[in-house]
Amino acid sequence: MTSRIAPLLAMALLMLLSRQAQSAPQTGPADLPLAQRIGPAPRDSGFHMDGYFVWCGSVIKVGDTYHLFAARWPTATKFPEGYRAHSEIVRATARSPLGPYTFAQVVIGKREPGKWDSGMAHNPGIYQVGNQFVLYYIGSDEGSTYRQIGIATATNIAGPWTRSDQPLDLGIKSDANNPAACFEPDGSVKLVWRDRDLHVYISTAADFRGPYKVANDRVWPRARVEDFFFFKRRGKYCLICEDNAASITGHERGGACLTSDDGIVGWKPAESPIVYDHDIRWTDGAAMHCVRRERPWLLIENGKATCLFTAVYDGAKTWNQPVPIEPAWEAGQ
Repeated sequence: MTSRIAPLLAMALLMLLSRQAQSAPQTGPADLPLAQRIGPAPRDSGFHMDGYFVWCGSVIKVGDTYHLFAARWPTATKFPEGYRAHSEIVRATARSPLGPYTFAQVVIGKREPGKWDSGMAHNPGIYQVGNQFVLYYIGSDEGSTYRQIGIATATNIAGPWTRSDQPLDLGIKSDANNPAACFEPDGSVKLVWRDRDLHVYISTAADFRGPYKVANDRVWPRARVEDFFFFKRRGKYCLICEDNAASITGHERGGACLTSDDGIVGWKPAESPIVYDHDIRWTDGAAMHCVRRERPWLLIENGKATCLFTAVYDGAKTWNQPVPIEPAWEAGQ
């Protein structure tokens, strides 16, 4: 009798365990947090320029070419302070999202004093809106450190670029930088930016040209955040940013993700708030610890984030370094 009961009990236990496994939440590639998808990059990838500090970086694919817009200023000036008087925005190209990228042109350089952006241009963010390209950036007049946000537009990614004669009306007068836009299907736009004290605002407009109105002047009052990338994912709005004081990720200047239902209020840390740390892995098996790693930008292709771009500083040189997202991360509307 005992010999017949034992197999029956074993079979019952196996069936119970099988049911529990089927009912338990399954974790697969589609559920992996973004931070766990960051892969290694080739050492010769990214965008470097001899004789220049390279910072920021936003990328867009046009045809079969990737176009990276970045800021540069001479290494004869200091890092990072030299950008204040010497930064200009350039475009570089590559056939692979990882690069290496090759310098193509100066897009926004100095112009006659008296213009809002005559002295420097920095923080580029490139977007395609309908049949034209829109480049958001910050600028200062010659001899001034007061930063404002403006745009340049072109119908061809190679230009010519038409620079705005006036900065954008953001709905409030303030030193402003770190612009990042999120466009709606009807062409309206939400623009996140910060002031010199790292107070974060969201301004909205029916059209990228403005005028804008302030929809939220206390986006994240709990701590200091900056360097934004603004997008929609699974019906929610997301902000990838630099966690300046480690209050979200536990890592000073680590990459964090905040979410909101309407893209204006109610911002909170994402379910998996850590996006990246300061370590970059190379395909040869080695790794680099960045002294600074900032200015995140996701390359989104066909509703999937395929690469993360950041500006990096190794203590001597700076460049823009993309890393692959493997598997690609859902990042569409």
